[in-house]
Amino acid sequence: MDNLFGELRLGSLRLAPLGARRRTRVTASQAAAEYTGRWGWAVVVGEPARAAGAPESCHCGTPRCAAPGLHPFPGTGPAAGPGPDASVLFPTGRAFDVLDVPEQAGLQALVRLERMGTQVGPVLAAPTGRLQFLVAAGTALRLPDLLYRMGWDDAALDLACHGEGSFVAAPPTVLAGLGPVRWLRRPTRDNAGCPPEARLLLGTLAYACHRGRERRSEPAWIA
Repeated sequence: MDNLFGELRLGSLRLAPLGARRRTRVTASQAAAEYTGRWGWAVVVGEPARAAGAPESCHCGTPRCAAPGLHPFPGTGPAAGPGPDASVLFPTGRAFDVLDVPEQAGLQALVRLERMGTQVGPVLAAPTGRLQFLVAAGTALRLPDLLYRMGWDDAALDLACHGEGSFVAAPPTVLAGLGPVRWLRRPTRDNAGCPPEARLLLGTLAYACHRGRERRSEPAWIA
């Protein structure tokens, strides 16, 4: 089922080919079966994506929710899809946590990490303009200490970590009015069961987020 999820391409990075995505529509139940059966990940089927123009805040009350408006239907299992427009969700804090950064900063960090030979795990690209890096479970609890040890604890970074109690939208979930969630880096046999430790990625991601914020704050005549 790998070829059903599409890819992304930005410069040297791969992005999803629209033609391939349109040729075969993967249902929520099929995707859930793929994630659980092949990679051993916990998956739940959730609410359909909220309509375009809906407020960004989520009714769950979680700050910077990774799946606004997309939460599990009570009592549904991985394959119990309520309809064709259902969302597929990864409950974070089990097999992995997720580092969530702005798309541009994430792309810059990804290029740098791969040039350095760092083993990056699966990466999701959300149509909201965010990249989500799958990392070892427990990262959310350790994030403040990790940032402190790296000297980023006092920096205003647009960087979040989703851990226990949170959900991340998975392919082929489509956010109404925005587009589908896609894989920028797909899961493999090597990284699906053993995502990288956050410390291997965090410094580069934090630096890219910091530089992105600095550029946005520069006067136009400097930029």
